[in-house]
Amino acid sequence: MLTLFLCVLIAALAFEYINGFHDAANAIATVVSTKVLTPRQAIMLAAVCNLFGALMGTAVAKAVGKDFVDVSAVTMATVLAALLGAIIWNLITWWFGIPSSSSHALVGGLCGAGIASSPKGWDVLLWGTGLWPKLIKPMILSPLIGFILGAIIMLLLNLSLFKAQPSWINRVFGRLQIVSAAFMGLSHGTNDAQKTMGIIALAMYTGTQAGAFNELPGWLGFLKSEKFEIPPWVVIVCAITMFAGTAGGGWRIIKTMGHKMVKLMPVHGFAAETTAAVIIQSASHMGIPLSTTHVISTSIMGVGATRRLSAVKWGIVHRIVWAWVLTLPITGILGYWLLKLLDVFGFH
Repeated sequence: MLTLFLCVLIAALAFEYINGFHDAANAIATVVSTKVLTPRQAIMLAAVCNLFGALMGTAVAKAVGKDFVDVSAVTMATVLAALLGAIIWNLITWWFGIPSSSSHALVGGLCGAGIASSPKGWDVLLWGTGLWPKLIKPMILSPLIGFILGAIIMLLLNLSLFKAQPSWINRVFGRLQIVSAAFMGLSHGTNDAQKTMGIIALAMYTGTQAGAFNELPGWLGFLKSEKFEIPPWVVIVCAITMFAGTAGGGWRIIKTMGHKMVKLMPVHGFAAETTAAVIIQSASHMGIPLSTTHVISTSIMGVGATRRLSAVKWGIVHRIVWAWVLTLPITGILGYWLLKLLDVFGFH
């Protein structure tokens, strides 16, 4: 059982690392595309801000760990299958340069593996208290809010800067965009890094309940968790892993969001990043594991649409939206069958 827990821990940290270079690209795509910062400078900025953001709070971690699937039906194999399903989907979308949601991939995998691991089937899913209010509803509303709020902020900026010289606007908002990119990186850390914390805490809790750690030597006692909580060492390890993943960069997704979707100037990047960061910070305080990908993508679209609707490359957007729609069902199926596969090899 300890071997299985170590597999879960390695998979969780691998997911966190991939999340760093997959989703953190969201935070810096605009500041790179507008040439305010070089890619290397932008990645280091995002990495440091993600590190500090990951240390701020655990509300999202608790929601991911216990609000979506009945904890009593979860085993370590369930958690491992969920993580592997999410990692597979993240790598596929990263390879094709599609900014999909790591959050939804993780929850989708957890739901699928949860259904497979319990005789209660679909009844293990907590629809009323978790999945609807903290996943499905935000999944529908947050992109709409991102698009509308991004357009409103950009329109207000256009009205305010109507008489300003373009060179002055680029110079001032080039500097302001560094601030907005840092805010976005911090927001990403507060929301995304916590999801893996919740998964590791869930594995520790289920392992303790199953007696997996009863024979451990005293110095490994920190692995035992009699109640669901997020230990400080889990927070620190996840924060450092997110930092490393972000420093690894995610160039394929940066190209899609910063160049292919819509052409941006510094003022547009500032508006999009500020919009997304405000929405994500609000969700983090409410313990809602929002998709940072959905929010920043639609904020960029809303900002770009104020120039003219044709400024947004809707063919690229169409491809991205399909990835969003498919993430939950595909990772759910992956989680389900990976759990069955682990069961065949004796991992329960």
